[in-house]
Amino acid sequence: MLLASLIYPLVLFDFFNEMMAKNPALSNDLAASKKDLIIYMGGIQLFFTFLVFIIFIFFTHKIAGPMFKLKNHLAKIREGEEISPLTFRDGDHFHDVAEEVTLFLETLSLNQEKDFQYLDEVSSYIENLAPVVPDDKKPVFNEISRQLMDIKSRYKTSL
Repeated sequence: MLLASLIYPLVLFDFFNEMMAKNPALSNDLAASKKDLIIYMGGIQLFFTFLVFIIFIFFTHKIAGPMFKLKNHLAKIREGEEISPLTFRDGDHFHDVAEEVTLFLETLSLNQEKDFQYLDEVSSYIENLAPVVPDDKKPVFNEISRQLMDIKSRYKTSL
């Protein structure tokens, strides 16, 4: 199509030049027609260039918008905000990515809850064992208990 749009005007201009050479009486009329044709074809070219530009703006927004929203969503979670489902606008691309991210974050949250429950159990076992541990081993138990509390405190809230 691009090749045709480049060749077609050349053929028309050759036609005009040939007709002007054969009929000098029509030369002024053909020159005016040639000028009008150039203006008309230039206008059409500008219109289609503008149209393609607008289409690409909408198309790129349907890609860039979801990626921007995904980045902001993950940044908010990293900063400690509560997990909420990630959704994109109806016309946007990558709805499957939004669903997968939401499922991933839900799975991560469930795993974190299980890990916190286990850390609580281990902490209670250590507290129950602390009275019967010899005095030379108590600093080790205290360090383990402190490390467990540090691990839990790194996460202000569960995912």
